[in-house]
Formats: sequence, structure tokens, C-alpha cells
Amino acid sequence: MADSIEEIFNGFAAPFSFGQILVTKREGAGFVLLHRDDASLDQLQTYQDAESAIEIAKYDDAGNYRSLKTAPNLRHGWRLELATVEELRRALDYFYPSRLAVFAAWKSGYLKTTALRETLDRQSGMYRAAAKISDPQINDLVADFCRSDSGCIRTILWERDRNGVIASTKLPKEKFDPVVDQAAACSRRPAGDARASVPLLCQEPCNLLVAECRKVVKGASA
Repeated sequence: MADSIEEIFNGFAAPFSFGQILVTKREGAGFVLLHRDDASLDQLQTYQDAESAIEIAKYDDAGNYRSLKTAPNLRHGWRLELATVEELRRALDYFYPSRLAVFAAWKSGYLKTTALRETLDRQSGMYRAAAKISDPQINDLVADFCRSDSGCIRTILWERDRNGVIASTKLPKEKFDPVVDQAAACSRRPAGDARASVPLLCQEPCNLLVAECRKVVKGASA
């Protein structure tokens, strides 16, 4: 898989976007990462090691903890300078855990997706109740929880069930298209300022969505 990840960077010459991050080439050698909204700013706090991405990604601009790393609330005001491709890979993995590996698997044709109903049916303990959520409830919940401008900037590849029903009919078709830059929905970049973009792919429903399904079921039965 490491070789496949290296090929990603060969196919996307900097500058390119990865979620809310802009990756550019550093003068001489190496890379610079910053929030894509901050591309024209000079007064940014500078970091110089990949592990700094852990702290940068931890809180939003208001200081709130970011439980979902692909939520469209990555904080602004930083600049991360890295010397090698390996450091770049590590930093992007800290910002968006597993998304590079998922993208590499998708490019190679090996990525498998898991339907929401399949994920819910294998829950146990307190989350077993989540499987009782109705299809209309799923339609509404996914539309709200996964929307790119305020929920999550991943591109949805999974379906509602094994019959191939779309995750939510209330989301635009672009939400399911890996070619579309989901982070553009929450970006302050000028319209038309297009750059190559590596999509953040969602191959299966996350644990946070499962927890929300449980809340919906419990709320309906209260």
C-alpha cells in the first residue's frame, strides 16, 4: 500500500487540495501545507514537523474539540513546512486518518464499501437499537449529518442497504461523485480558483453516524 500512496503524489503535482488543506511545493525541496482559505496570507504560525498536524487538527477556530476529523471545521492560521514525501504522507494521515490509504485502494480498484444497514445490523450492546431506524429517518439523518458544508467533507461511496438504495435522496448527486471537491462547499476561495483535488472517500458509515442513528431511534421511542 505504501507504494500506492507514493503514486498518489506522483499523480497530483503540487499545488493540490486534500480536504481543507492546500499542499504546495516548498522553494528548493519539500512541501508547505496550510488551510486552503489561508493561501494568500503571510502572518501564519509556522510548524516544521509532521506530528504538529495532530495538534493543528485537534480543535476548531473556536477551540472546540473536533471529534470528526473530516468535518469542515479545520482551524485556520497555521503553516506546516515539511522536508520529505514521507513527512507529507504522515501529516496528511494525522489530519485525515486513513483517507490516503482508502484513496489508494479506490484508485487500485480494491476498495470495498459497506452499506449502512449492514453496519447497523452488526452492532451490539447499547448500539444494537440503531438498527431499528426507519428508511425515512435515515434519509433525513444522512442528509443533515453528512452534508459537506456543515457535516462532513467525505464523498459518500456506501449505500443505504444491499439493494443499492442511495444513502439519502436529500443530498445533491455531487456528494457521491469523487470528482467533485466537497471542501469547496465550505471554502472561502474565490469561485473558479480551481486546483487539483484528492477526494476524501467514505467507504462505510462512521461510528459517529451509527451513534446518531441510535439517538434518532431512542428519541422516537421516548
